[in-house]
Amino acid sequence: MRKLSQRTEAVVSLRALERNVLGVRKRIGRDVEIMAVLKGDGYGHGEKGIYSTFKKCGIERYAVAVWEEGASLRNAGCTEPILLLGDTCDGQLENIIKYNLTPAIFSEDTAQKLNTLAKWSGAVVPVHIKIDTGMSRIGFADTDESLKIIKRINNLSNIKITGAFTHFSRADEPDGKSATAQFERYLSFVERIENEGIELACKHVANSPAILLRPETQLNAVRAGDVLFGLCPIDENEWENTEFEQVMSWYTYVVMVKEVPKGTEVGYGGTFVCGRNTKIATIPVGFADGYSRKLSNKGKVRINGYEAPIIGRICMDQFMVDVTDIPGVKRGDAVSLIDDKLSVLWMADLLDCNVDEIVCSISKRVPRIYEY
Repeated sequence: MRKLSQRTEAVVSLRALERNVLGVRKRIGRDVEIMAVLKGDGYGHGEKGIYSTFKKCGIERYAVAVWEEGASLRNAGCTEPILLLGDTCDGQLENIIKYNLTPAIFSEDTAQKLNTLAKWSGAVVPVHIKIDTGMSRIGFADTDESLKIIKRINNLSNIKITGAFTHFSRADEPDGKSATAQFERYLSFVERIENEGIELACKHVANSPAILLRPETQLNAVRAGDVLFGLCPIDENEWENTEFEQVMSWYTYVVMVKEVPKGTEVGYGGTFVCGRNTKIATIPVGFADGYSRKLSNKGKVRINGYEAPIIGRICMDQFMVDVTDIPGVKRGDAVSLIDDKLSVLWMADLLDCNVDEIVCSISKRVPRIYEY
């Protein structure tokens, strides 16, 4: 088991990250670029801590959700193109120019305001057109009116359209009917845009599940998110047959061990009552660290190679486990919250949630430790 020098730590394996990048490379064409999606602070892994590994692996492009994440990447030394997948409010549009970011454009009004700011700054801002082909989130509809708007945007003096993309809503489904329909709508509308003389140098639609299941959607770039971090984006049985590895593990330690008699209530509300004389270990992590309160009375941890069930409600900063059947547990023993056996996927299944929720919920007060 791991030896800790602090209360808790989320360990990021840079070696596994490298191997996952290679796994993506194996699945795409030689001329297809990888756009590493690092939204949510690199899916909770810490974009500043992982950028140098991606740089070493030759990642050509990056995507984030908001300009603050783009600025953080720039401050980490990133020189590659960074696409903003989400919106930037009007009062912060100047940060797109300041940090040389590429916004997703789905509004003529935003494009005009950005163009005005770019004129004042003497800059030409690259943008990607976002097309809504069925997600019903953000993006231009594939209509005649949208085409007219895109043409007007293309004529703005300080805006340069350099790409176009859409987002699959159901690319993980085995039959692929929904993804195929979206892809065909995208290709048809892109053809219409290009027929107007608008050059789209970067075309991208394939997200993590499409990288694995829909090779025909690669175009000249793919957006890799979950797969880079070994987070399952497809059917679990199919995922088990891939080479992708979970990148993050999470550890803490035992702070106290006590024995209590049968009938003792444990934790807030007394939701667990000991059915036998019980040895309890207290763990110094809670929901303020991002360890879900929904794991109360149903989750488990690993101590000294054994599984220990959680008993009672998880508190803000601590929780308790039953170690009656684990020999020799003492203060300072390492505790695995997430590892290769208690995986992110296992926890997501237990909580009936998305794997991304697990890693993105681990709070900033849990240090990220980067190891090769």
